[in-house]
Amino acid sequence: MNLATWVHRNSALRPDAPAIALGKSVHATWSQFATTISSVATALHETYQLETGARVAIVMRNRAEYLETMFAAWHAGLVAVPINARLHRDEIAYIVGHSGSSIVVADDEHADDVRSLMGDVSCLRSVIVAPGQDWDRMVSSAPSPMVERLATESAWLFYTSGTTGRPKGATLSNRNLLMMSLSYFADIDPISPNDAVLHAAPLSHGSGLYGLPHIARGAVSVIPESGGVEGEEIAALISRWPGTSFFASPTMVKRLTSDTAITSADLSNLKTIIYGGAPMYMADLEDALAVFGPKLAQIYGQGETPMTITALSKAQHANTTHPRWRDHMQSVGFPRTDVEVRVVDEDGRSLPIDEIGEVVVRGDVVMSGYWDNDAATAETIRDGWLYTGDMGSFDENGCLTLRDRSKDLVISGGMNIYPREVEEVLLQHPTVKAVAVVGRPDPEWGESLVAFVVAEDGARVPTVDELDRLCIERIARYKRPKEYRIVESLPTNNYGKVVKRELRELLESEA
Repeated sequence: MNLATWVHRNSALRPDAPAIALGKSVHATWSQFATTISSVATALHETYQLETGARVAIVMRNRAEYLETMFAAWHAGLVAVPINARLHRDEIAYIVGHSGSSIVVADDEHADDVRSLMGDVSCLRSVIVAPGQDWDRMVSSAPSPMVERLATESAWLFYTSGTTGRPKGATLSNRNLLMMSLSYFADIDPISPNDAVLHAAPLSHGSGLYGLPHIARGAVSVIPESGGVEGEEIAALISRWPGTSFFASPTMVKRLTSDTAITSADLSNLKTIIYGGAPMYMADLEDALAVFGPKLAQIYGQGETPMTITALSKAQHANTTHPRWRDHMQSVGFPRTDVEVRVVDEDGRSLPIDEIGEVVVRGDVVMSGYWDNDAATAETIRDGWLYTGDMGSFDENGCLTLRDRSKDLVISGGMNIYPREVEEVLLQHPTVKAVAVVGRPDPEWGESLVAFVVAEDGARVPTVDELDRLCIERIARYKRPKEYRIVESLPTNNYGKVVKRELRELLESEA
């Protein structure tokens, strides 16, 4: 199976209906969308000599060419590697090299950074700027037939940050993405061809994944011209496009809830806000329900099981008379239709109600493994179960509540940050002896990073400016600690391991 089939099916059924919109204007009909991806696929094969299964990386902010590139890659039988455009140049270099991507399609904003990788990343042969002259030549190529693919073959390499400091490429097959889409219809929303999906969040992550079921059903994909989350623009686009849904982090939902352009707008065209990626504080959720009405649905998932472990539907959000409504709203909901979910102990045995253990999941939506990383795959997938690293418990209703994150993940503004990655950068400072990075509650971002730094014995104490500059030079800006604390020592256990729990408790007590 080939996911590009969805575009061609809609082209046959609704050739003149809008497929992609830039703001309020139609960028491409379904017929034009189908022709573009068929033509670009030809150029990927003939001009760039890519063979079936080769990887094509995408580094750009949200724009129409993003979707065209992704579906053109699939039409050509290739594997898409969407990369977070906010990453540092060196982080992008690692993903391009690790995935073996010989082609990167970038927008003008990121083209120079990607071009600078030529020569440093041995597999990288060409950088295509879209829109641009090379892109225009590709679009003008003669259309070619769609390449057949197996359901089990790779379609999307989803690079997710890892505890080792290097991101891992979750290999998502055609079947994984199909099951994710079917599960959306079953548990979140039915979708009509007259609906719209608004991409205010990055297409490289949740918004791109949950855009797929909308494309499958023929809904129009709407790209905000600002490329971000502007209340006035979002309100105008909701007014323009009936049946609008969009994916948002809790931080985005909170920002829109307090925006006067939203609170004063006619939101009758709004269909659904799918939120996830971080906890939603109860007060913020109640504020959002007051502004948007019963149009919120929550999802819990990971890149390894794309967006699909548990969910809280719009109906469950609206059911305020349920005796455990508030508890459920602070949970991650109920297992999705296409997966089995368990909470297990260290030996993989299922735990009773209310006992905390690791959340594991099994089903056709779970990745086949990590790209070129057999050891990490074996550690994460055991006996057919994906071990999420998240700790949680079920209640008597079958509702899952997360209690802790065993992998120390920090979620700030809806973006995943693994402290180990930041620690490894700070340890490159010549006078830093030890460092521990933890998250603390943040009313605006959900969590923010604090770095506790120990200087080498007898050495000059590093300055905050030096530490901050080091992070700016080596990692994405959103991963920088908001605060650096110089301390004499870090709390450790009998084995010498840093006890981060004590640092988090300190920050919580101060808050």
